[in-house]
Amino acid sequence: MAKILTVVGARPQFIKAAPVSHALAAKGIREILVHTGQHFDADMSDIFFDELNIPAPTHNLDINSVGHGAMTGRMLEKLEAVMLHEKPDMVLVYGDTNSTMAGALAAAKLHIPVAHVEAGLRSFNRKMPEEINRVVTDHVSALLFCPTRTAIDNLAHEGVTEGVHATGDVMYDTTLAAIERAAQRSTILETLSVAPKTYAVSTIHRAENTDDPDRLTRVFAWLGEAARQTPILMPLHPRTRKLIADRLAIPRGITLLGPLGYLDMTQLVHHATGVFTDSGGLQKEAYFHGVPCITLRDETEWVETIEAGWNRLWTTEAFATPRSKIEAYGEGRASQRIVELIADHIAG
Repeated sequence: MAKILTVVGARPQFIKAAPVSHALAAKGIREILVHTGQHFDADMSDIFFDELNIPAPTHNLDINSVGHGAMTGRMLEKLEAVMLHEKPDMVLVYGDTNSTMAGALAAAKLHIPVAHVEAGLRSFNRKMPEEINRVVTDHVSALLFCPTRTAIDNLAHEGVTEGVHATGDVMYDTTLAAIERAAQRSTILETLSVAPKTYAVSTIHRAENTDDPDRLTRVFAWLGEAARQTPILMPLHPRTRKLIADRLAIPRGITLLGPLGYLDMTQLVHHATGVFTDSGGLQKEAYFHGVPCITLRDETEWVETIEAGWNRLWTTEAFATPRSKIEAYGEGRASQRIVELIADHIAG
């Protein structure tokens, strides 16, 4: 039986991994799930495995709360040991976190083929650690699963053309399944005493916003103005919440929340009037829910959402019109396509 070792460590990766894990099982491919521990508390980690029906990780490395260099180094060391023990046919990584790059590097150095879901994305901002992680991972991967045509073009411009495949977006697979489940299980609207279409949702977590006090102040000033029109609900990572509490007063109209499980977040976004975020994943999720998004960054790797009129940068004045469907994201079967390509590669 073929064996895949999957490396995850952060909320967006749990979401992306869920449909692929289900498709691997249906194909009869054994999956060894390794959780690096990058998101380590129950609200940011354990709840997602439960809600998305992902099996508990075989290995939990418990690496967190250290800087980028120390985190990546420790992940490399521990992942190498796991890979030597498990001897997988392929290592599967997702997105652009430290866990992604560490998993890809550890596998490549051991001559284990790497498959990268969400390959080819580029913000063209090398100051972002995520951008470095993406580039390094793509250049050591044997299979590159691209959610868009732009991603394929980006790889071609860097000379990467072998093993590149257009698959659609696995997050669309997950979102379609989660909307109905959230409607049945989530009580977040009742808990918060809010009615549908009476609020917006915001998230902030990227270092470019949270680590620069002046930038953080400008972001919250902008959100404060937006909250004059529509109240904003803001789930926050504990680290971000502490940073904000230490640096500024929260404008009127913004309600801070603790981290939410995936089904609660799905329900909240599905019924929002808008989304304000620096998250790459949430930009797409907003589109999947038919909710306009404003990205609190100076660039985005998800250019299709802007071109289709569902997203705009906070530095621009208006959405592109008219709004249109993004065909490249597929019809919700990206995970099956990915697993077929993995199986073909392993079979040789």
